[in-house]
Amino acid sequence: MKDFFQQNLQSIGMGDQVSLYLTEFIIAILVVILAIFANYIAKKRILSALGYVVKKSRTQWDDILLKRGVFLRLSHLAPALVIYYAAGAFPEITDWIQRLSICYMLLVGISVLDSALSALLDIYRTYDVSKERPIKGYVQIAKTFIYVIGAVVVISSILGRSPWGVLSGIGAMTAILLLIFKDTILGLVASIQLAANNMIHVGDWITMSKFGADGTVIDVSLSTVKVQNFDKTIVTIPTYSLVSDSFTNWRGMEESGGRRIKRSFNIDVTSIRFCTNEMLDRFEKYDIITEYIKHARQETAEHNASLNIEPTDILSGEHITNVGTLRAYIIEYLKNHPKIRQDMTFLVRHLAPTEHGLPIEVYVFSADQVWAHYEGIQADIFDHILAAVPLFDLRVFQYPTGFDLRASTSSSGHVN
Repeated sequence: MKDFFQQNLQSIGMGDQVSLYLTEFIIAILVVILAIFANYIAKKRILSALGYVVKKSRTQWDDILLKRGVFLRLSHLAPALVIYYAAGAFPEITDWIQRLSICYMLLVGISVLDSALSALLDIYRTYDVSKERPIKGYVQIAKTFIYVIGAVVVISSILGRSPWGVLSGIGAMTAILLLIFKDTILGLVASIQLAANNMIHVGDWITMSKFGADGTVIDVSLSTVKVQNFDKTIVTIPTYSLVSDSFTNWRGMEESGGRRIKRSFNIDVTSIRFCTNEMLDRFEKYDIITEYIKHARQETAEHNASLNIEPTDILSGEHITNVGTLRAYIIEYLKNHPKIRQDMTFLVRHLAPTEHGLPIEVYVFSADQVWAHYEGIQADIFDHILAAVPLFDLRVFQYPTGFDLRASTSSSGHVN
C-alpha cells in the first residue's frame, strides 16, 4: 500500500522525499481512522450486543462484570492492536510505536484486572460468608501486586530491557519501598490475623474509645476499618490498631439472644429496719410476694421456736427486714417480666455499703437487643422499682436538693 501511494504521488510530479513524507502522512491518517473505527465497533456494536445478552441472562456475576466496566475497559485493546500491527508502515519508528502500543495494552490489561478484582469482590459480597470472612484486604493486596508488576513490565518495555534487570534495580530500593508501604504491610498482617481469629465482621457492633468508635462496622479493608457510630458519624480505624490495641466486639451479646442490664440504686441505710407484724401483714397483700411472706414468716417462726427465742427478742433470732423483702419483690417482679431472659444470669444483689447508702444491683438480661427497645425496658423496670421502694418503708438515697433544704428550713421555722 505504501508503494502504491508513493508511485501515484511521484507520477503527478512529486519528488521522492516529498512523496515519501506525504505517503506516510496519508497512511497515518488511515491508521487513525481505522483505529477509531475499531474502537467504534468494539464499543458501540460488540459491547452493546454483549450488554444486551448480559441483561437477559439469569446469572448475576455477568451483570456485576458489566457494571464494573470490565468489558468496557477490555474494548480499549481494539485501537491499540490496530496501531501495533500498522507500525510496520513506518520503518524508522516502528520499534517505538510498537513499544508504546505494548505499554498502552499493558496499562489496559492492568485496568481490566483491577476492575475484574473489584467485580470478584462484589460477587463475593453477595454470599453470607462475606460478612464473616471479608476479603477486601486480600483483593487490595492483589491489586497492589498487579500494579507493581505492571509498572515494572511497562518500564522494561519502554527501556527495551528485561523485567528482571529492572527488578534487580528495584531490589536496591527495598528499604525505601518498605518505608513507603509500611501501612500496607501492617494492614496485610493485621487483616490476616483478624480473619484467621474471627475477630471482626462487617455488621459487628464494636466499641473502641481510643478512636471514638461506638457503632457498626461497615467496611473492612487492607489499611482501614470503617465504623458508623450510632450518631451516624463515620470513624476510620487503622486495621493494625485492632490487633495492637484492645476493642470491644458486641457480637457475642447479639448472638446470645440477650442484652445485659446492670444497674444499681442506693437505699438510705437509716430507713432499713426489721419488719413488724403490721408491716408484714401489709406486705403480704402484695400478690407478687404473698407466698414469699407466708413462707418467710413460717420459716423464721419455726427457727426461733426451735431455739426457744421469744418473738419479741429481735436480736437473738431470725427476723425479716424490709430491705430483704424489697429484694425478694424485685426478684419476683423480674421473674414475671416478659422481656427478661430467665435462662441467663439473673441476680438482684447487695453491693458493699458506701457513703451513698446501700447499693442494690439488678443484673439480668433483656430478651430484646434493639437499642431503643432495650433502653425502654430498662427504664420501665427502674421506674417501677424506684416507685415501689417507699411502699416497703425504705428511702432511695440522694444528695439533699434545694427543695430538701427549703423544706427543712420551713419545718424548723414552723416548730420555732
